[in-house]
Amino acid sequence: MKEALKNLLDTYPLQTQENYINALREIVQQIALLGLWRAKFFESAAFYGATALRIFYGLNRFSEDVDFSLLKTNPSFDLTPYLKAIQDELESFSFQFSVERKVKSRVSQIESAFIKGNTTTNLILVEAPANLISRFHQNQKLKVKLEVDIDPPSGAKYETKFLLRPIPFSVRLYTLPNLFAGKLHAVLCRGWQNRVKGRYFYDLVWYLGQKTPCHLEHLKLRMIQSGHWDDSREFNRSILLQLLDERFESLDFEKVKADVRPFIKDQDELSLWDKTFFIEIIKDIKVQ
Repeated sequence: MKEALKNLLDTYPLQTQENYINALREIVQQIALLGLWRAKFFESAAFYGATALRIFYGLNRFSEDVDFSLLKTNPSFDLTPYLKAIQDELESFSFQFSVERKVKSRVSQIESAFIKGNTTTNLILVEAPANLISRFHQNQKLKVKLEVDIDPPSGAKYETKFLLRPIPFSVRLYTLPNLFAGKLHAVLCRGWQNRVKGRYFYDLVWYLGQKTPCHLEHLKLRMIQSGHWDDSREFNRSILLQLLDERFESLDFEKVKADVRPFIKDQDELSLWDKTFFIEIIKDIKVQ
């Protein structure tokens, strides 16, 4: 399978240590999707989040995690057989990663797992330059987190997309307006302490640049489910703008920019980022 891996790597710029890590992680993500497709996971679930946006819509930043949602609530959903499928697929490419379900310490609607492997071992496999490999600590781990929402809010719409490498396969994922609704929910409702997820705001700029409308009803249902909105209250575009303005006013945008820098190539993309910038650009948001 070395030739197949080489073909995958050839699509990435590989000048730096960070380039190799981002490329390796994304290849692992794509092989995981292939394993899930073989196991018929997408008959009952859909792909969403920034990695979906990166792989299928060309978002110009790398993403660490892979996020999925069941098509309908299933509290007894078992992730285990799908993890076995991912493990088998990675091993078929000679990768040395473990795929382990995360044991929950409390009841939640999210099932999680980690793909973990030694960074240097797997970089040797893809024939990264020896002088670059030597810069990594010998025990450094590369991780990809998988999350599945087993109690999804209603109202989402889906589409099927295709990847042609490593072999042709299909993935069910949220449509762009529903992906945008999920991102706005994260921007508005995620709690942050010292590390603000600037990546969410990078994605927000991308959606606005693409003139993607937000599926407003799906956003409302997500906010109701997470306890950030009352079902009896009206929710419309004006209210959404007000909530976003309040969120922007509360943020330290130096921290926002610091979070996203490792995941993008052109740092000038962040030069305009401040409260005024976001308050102005959000005025053009479209909804459906």
